[in-house]
Amino acid sequence: MPTIVGGRYGLSSKEFTPAMICGIYDELQRENPKNHFAIGIDDDVSERSLTYDAEFDLEPDDVYRAVFHGLGSDGTVGANKNSIKIIANQPDFWVQGYFVYDSRKAGSRTVSHLRFGPRQIRSTYLIGSSDFVACHQPQFLEQIDVLSVAKPGSVFLLNSPNPPEEVWDEIPREVQTQIRDKDLDFYAIDAYAVAKQVGMGTRINTIMQTCFFHIADVIPSDVAVSEIKQTIEKTYAKKGASVVEKNFAAVDQAVANLHRIEVPKGRSTGRPLPVLIPDHAPDFVRNVTAMMIAGRGDELPVSALPADGTYPMGTTAWEKRNLSPDVPIWESDLCIQCGNCAYVCPHAVIQAKFYNEKELDGAPEGFKSAPLEGRGFPDMRYTLSISVEDCTGCLLCVEACPAKSPDRENFKAINMGDKAPILEQEQENLTFFDGLPEHEVHRIDTTHVRGVQFLRPLFEFSGACAGCGETPYLKLMTQLYGDRLLIANATGCSSIFGGNLPTHPWTVNADGRGPAWSNSLFEDNAEFGYGFRLAVDKHREQAGELLRDLAPDLGDTPIDDLETAPQRTAQQIQAQRVRVNDLKGRLQELGTDPRASHLLSIADRLVRRSVWIVGGDGWAYDIGYGGLDHILASGRDVNVLVLDTEVYSNTGGQASKATPKAAVAKFAASGKRANKKDLGLMATAYGSVYVAQIAMGGNDEQTLRAFQEAEEYEGTSLIIAYSHCIAWGIDLADGLEQQQLAVRSGYWPLYRYHPTGGANGAARLQLDCLEPSIPFKEYAYREGRYKILTRSQPEDANRLLDEAQAEVDRKWQIYKDMARQGVEVVASDLAGNTSGGTPFRSSLAE
Repeated sequence: MPTIVGGRYGLSSKEFTPAMICGIYDELQRENPKNHFAIGIDDDVSERSLTYDAEFDLEPDDVYRAVFHGLGSDGTVGANKNSIKIIANQPDFWVQGYFVYDSRKAGSRTVSHLRFGPRQIRSTYLIGSSDFVACHQPQFLEQIDVLSVAKPGSVFLLNSPNPPEEVWDEIPREVQTQIRDKDLDFYAIDAYAVAKQVGMGTRINTIMQTCFFHIADVIPSDVAVSEIKQTIEKTYAKKGASVVEKNFAAVDQAVANLHRIEVPKGRSTGRPLPVLIPDHAPDFVRNVTAMMIAGRGDELPVSALPADGTYPMGTTAWEKRNLSPDVPIWESDLCIQCGNCAYVCPHAVIQAKFYNEKELDGAPEGFKSAPLEGRGFPDMRYTLSISVEDCTGCLLCVEACPAKSPDRENFKAINMGDKAPILEQEQENLTFFDGLPEHEVHRIDTTHVRGVQFLRPLFEFSGACAGCGETPYLKLMTQLYGDRLLIANATGCSSIFGGNLPTHPWTVNADGRGPAWSNSLFEDNAEFGYGFRLAVDKHREQAGELLRDLAPDLGDTPIDDLETAPQRTAQQIQAQRVRVNDLKGRLQELGTDPRASHLLSIADRLVRRSVWIVGGDGWAYDIGYGGLDHILASGRDVNVLVLDTEVYSNTGGQASKATPKAAVAKFAASGKRANKKDLGLMATAYGSVYVAQIAMGGNDEQTLRAFQEAEEYEGTSLIIAYSHCIAWGIDLADGLEQQQLAVRSGYWPLYRYHPTGGANGAARLQLDCLEPSIPFKEYAYREGRYKILTRSQPEDANRLLDEAQAEVDRKWQIYKDMARQGVEVVASDLAGNTSGGTPFRSSLAE
């Protein structure tokens, strides 16, 4: 009888290489081979893994193999795709490319695996022995083993900010040893300096691509340069001649700035690799998360992973990706403590605290603070902390800062500066800052932006794009309600950077409380979140029944207050928490009574939960609209936050019903012909839904007030948040200004519709912006999605823009008329974007 043996391989994208196949055949030669084996998986639980020789390699020598380590959004992947096309167009060449990257929106590590050869390439596995290794981000040398795949005698190309004579001394000691031991041919270029010189910003793709062709000599260098320039012209012609010329200049300057680095003989003299995860980190983070961060997750044994699939919260705080060489620097003497920078920071990098000056005992020498600007707090200090290793360099904090130096031009209370000289000091400062006491939400006046800065975000350091327009709203939501927040998140950008591996941005406060988050599909997310509400209400109902049943045994426990006391403000929530804690103590005294045990298990449900249904416009306007409409009509106490990027951002910028007329998007290449769906106006038709249209950059105070009113409203609430997106063809550093222009043009009117907010409880729509003061065109033509049509179809572009202006005028009149009904003024007190007030409650002085 034949021996039949089966096994598992390639699970969850695990590698399956010739070496593993060889290992299987070796196992089959045994007298009693393992059945139900695993290969490529270190299964130390069932002990069914097979061993194999990882060095076994079948690839022919005439296949040239190259591996490139890049950063998401630096252009490395795109450049390598172009390189494949260039080489494939040459005679007698076969090519293969495979690109590894995670689901972060930007800032993820990317690894490009390229193969070139004279015959068809059938290698369906990653490169394990490479002729060429490029590291496009110097910080990667401290984070991952870049040279593990470099074969002896191969080439190593590094993008380094250091002069050629200093490159060797600035790389880690362990990397120096690898270069020596493998006898690598070492080259370096300061690609960012070249990019900056020619006006390319941080796009180093064509520079590094040119260096590769010059060094590797896969095809003649002059042929490669000619092909690269043709590709540039084809790719960027639609963006204008200046963009093409800048890319040409980058190619021309690349080789001139490329240097071969001499490898000195003797001992390695560089600094040792830094400890990426400190010893005080949780065990799971040190043993599991750290391996995944280092790109070695495939090496983890089965026993290391959680059996139930749960992962700890707040792990982005340990990652420290160091994405930006330039970071914000706080000038304490200029700061007016307005909180704007902390409010708009998309990644929660900037946080503020106030504290008694006695807390400064033991502070690092360079720790900055200033007297707190608030009446009645003479001994209090204020510090603005910047987690420079988590900063993405988006510039929004600088854009939002209103405090300017009277003596220095273009110098504010917060400015971008070189991170390298201050890194060690800022690490010490952050550690000390984190140890300062935090203030709970019920002790802060959160009616103004200035007070919100003192609330700890429970959504931090996500993998969203630098300057993302969505994350500030999510962060604000957690600052206000994070310790009792339930989130049903539709699939989209927010679910990807919110539920990513290896690290998670949702975190908990000092008491261990934080958001409960779960992700559902486009088509049922509204119903999913509605289920949250029903479950919470059912638990409260059960708790109420048990309370009344146990009342005779609970003594003077305030049963009525536990059931009916208002819980709409932070102070009321805190009072209820105190009552619930007292109740739990009484229940524990009742011993083994099953009713008491049951109530103890659900007592925390007596604290009001804040239920939010979150998603993008692709969900709310399109695929999930049926479910959303059902929820809006229900009247139940749920809040809906629509992060409106006006396209399907997560899948590449396809048009949705939120895409405005005249804008170009995928599936609307000739400009969208239909008007944008007015989701807010449709929701007001029910007369029972609280509706707000907001833009943080257009009016920060109105954004804050809308969140608070929506959460306090005892019914269904809908907030539509303007969320600028890279898919629009804008620099995200200009996102806040673009939001202002959207409001000023009348395209994005800010309003709050309160079903019971008017006189005698009547419905009321309140406009929170002034009359349009600029034409729609002035706003639109700052975005590539509108401008691109003027080049290809100028007549259509002008006609569509005129129609879009007419639609803006029509909609403004509708809202203006609605606002006039039952109210005395058209614009609210927020229309001028005024802010002020003290951020502290008087109880702080007690």
